[in-house]
Amino acid sequence: MNPKITDWQGKRVWLVGASSGIGAALARELAERGAKLALSARSVDKLLALGIADALLLPCDATDPVSLGATRQGLLAVWGGVDLVVYLAGDYVPMRADNFDLTVAERVIEVNFNGAMRLAATVLPDLQPGGGIAFVASVAGYRGLPKALCYGPGKAALIHFSEVLHLDLAPKGVGVWVINPGFVSTQLTAKNDFAMPALQTPEQAALAVVDGFRTGAFEIHFPKRFTRLMKLFAHLPYGWYFPLIRRFTGG
Repeated sequence: MNPKITDWQGKRVWLVGASSGIGAALARELAERGAKLALSARSVDKLLALGIADALLLPCDATDPVSLGATRQGLLAVWGGVDLVVYLAGDYVPMRADNFDLTVAERVIEVNFNGAMRLAATVLPDLQPGGGIAFVASVAGYRGLPKALCYGPGKAALIHFSEVLHLDLAPKGVGVWVINPGFVSTQLTAKNDFAMPALQTPEQAALAVVDGFRTGAFEIHFPKRFTRLMKLFAHLPYGWYFPLIRRFTGG
């Protein structure tokens, strides 16, 4: 089990990828609950636009170990430590075999997976019992889906990485969470040309994340009416899974 976070008052939380989408909504939600926030993204202007009073704004490139390291040093110089780190940075490009672009695919995985590993490597020495690190992955990482040729593999790797890290850190009282949303209305999902079932707003997603931290569970997934179906699909044998997915997605 992970630590159960029920009181955010004074909690020192570093959000990496906080300028838009779920990251921005989570920043606002935690600010209202009294957390001390450090917010990171590439654009300081977008962080400023959030208008969160007293937040520590630390622009950085989540894919650059040097940038992450310097940002960590700046955070520790002000706070002296951190209670919870959340990786929210992400990229998404719909892609299938007939338009496979290796350069784009590598860029997407660089943000969605490699950046998360680099953040973990940066902050592992700082994680203390009662706190820990969380990664936003996706239900697209459960199993192969149409148009997720570069998005799904990075998220699947992130889920696996989180599982292994949890095995190592849980006995020390340090939490590792994986957050697997369904469809959330953001600039990234706006690229989809299909109907997205159980679509949520970033604000709904942020509330679901906060609710998840209360439980102590390793995985925070939402909305349940959609994610439970995806979990069921993920356990089917391939002979059933592939025809069902093609039928439901038209793919």
